Amino acid sequence: MKFTTLVPRPVAAVAALLVAAAAVVAGCSSATSSGTGSPGTGSSGSAPSGSSLTIADVAPFSGPDAALGPTYLASCYGATAAINAAGGVLGHQLTCKSVDTRGDPADAVPAVNQMFATTSSLALVIGCTSDEAASVVPVINSHQMAMFCMTGQSEFDSVHFPYFYRLVPPDLEESYAMVVIAQQLGYKRIALAFGNDIGSQTFIQPAIAAIKKAGMTLTTNQTLDLNASTFRTEAAAIIASHPDAIMTEALGSADPTLFAEIKQLNGGKMIPIVATSAAISPPFFKAAAAAVGASTFVANFHADNLVTETSGPAYTAFSAALLGQQGKVPGTTGNFTTYLSAPGGVHLYDGINLAALAMIMSKSTSPSVYGPDILTIGNGVSGAATCYSFAACAADLKAGKTIRYEGPGGPTSFDGFHDSTGIFQVDTYSADGTVNVTGNLTAAQLRALSG
Repeated sequence: MKFTTLVPRPVAAVAALLVAAAAVVAGCSSATSSGTGSPGTGSSGSAPSGSSLTIADVAPFSGPDAALGPTYLASCYGATAAINAAGGVLGHQLTCKSVDTRGDPADAVPAVNQMFATTSSLALVIGCTSDEAASVVPVINSHQMAMFCMTGQSEFDSVHFPYFYRLVPPDLEESYAMVVIAQQLGYKRIALAFGNDIGSQTFIQPAIAAIKKAGMTLTTNQTLDLNASTFRTEAAAIIASHPDAIMTEALGSADPTLFAEIKQLNGGKMIPIVATSAAISPPFFKAAAAAVGASTFVANFHADNLVTETSGPAYTAFSAALLGQQGKVPGTTGNFTTYLSAPGGVHLYDGINLAALAMIMSKSTSPSVYGPDILTIGNGVSGAATCYSFAACAADLKAGKTIRYEGPGGPTSFDGFHDSTGIFQVDTYSADGTVNVTGNLTAAQLRALSG
């Protein structure tokens, strides 16, 4: 759901990013990528009969945000295994390839250029996080390659990239969701602690505005250097400001280190945490629980997350596909069931299925041909039959039926900018890392904090 009262960033800002991205593309010639793709042209044309199709996971696999890449790779492994088991796509099997952006635009653009230069039968890109999306989306789009991106940057609300698709909300909506959670928990005084990476910094100004509109008090705003090894100064400043809760997103070891130092400096007591959906991942839970103790962490933690299905045919197919890859996905750690609730786990699985089904519907593996059918299958048309897995949907297509795919992320409703975002839920953890849903947030609650 898109909240039309929200104000996106100026279009001029995106224009500047496009110019900068073009300049970087012209000047870069080296990259780091790894995976199962074989050398080729990287063309977005339809793949030769019988060849494998490659889905590239463009995301950080190293650096402070290194947990993101493996999280998305788990989605790719799960979705492609299920697709291949159901006969593949137009005679093609699917493979996954990791492309390490290191969470840095300066590394991301050459990595993406290298991906196109060396990957044969590239059919889809997933990932493209807020760390690098502003730089790599124009590059990927220029290659006429479809992409499902995990970026919340609001500039993508208002600039149309024909090959860009998104099933996650802009960051300002997630900022509002955190403030609503704080309201529901009765918190009045809020400290902010966000990482210095691009993706985390986009939450700050919407959060500050929403805190003010909600009648709360902002006690302090601390920026965490994701490459630092200690945050004692920031922890001391937060404690001295006497907040009821801390709103945060600082990936890698930053947040867990901060939590440990707050506990140490605060007489063994944790300050309650309200986090973004990025905190719903096995690596984050494992690190935070190790830093302050699992029972202490879960007793003081809440996060927003998009509402996803936890039962029914879509969830059954999704959970079987993802859990079937446990122990097989490079870089994944911790309680693998938590990937069922990780934003990338759900929404990129849906994106891969939508793209694969669109290929079948259009009888083409070329994004310029199959792309429009992503919208047709996602939004549905009059008389379309709803189906809940790739296998079931592919069978319906082959039988000549018109379909609407509904996956574990729920029904999609793409707008003119290829955005489809749902409503939020409130998540907590159990001491073993299991994710619990403790409530939902309404569109009206978020709208009340916008503008």
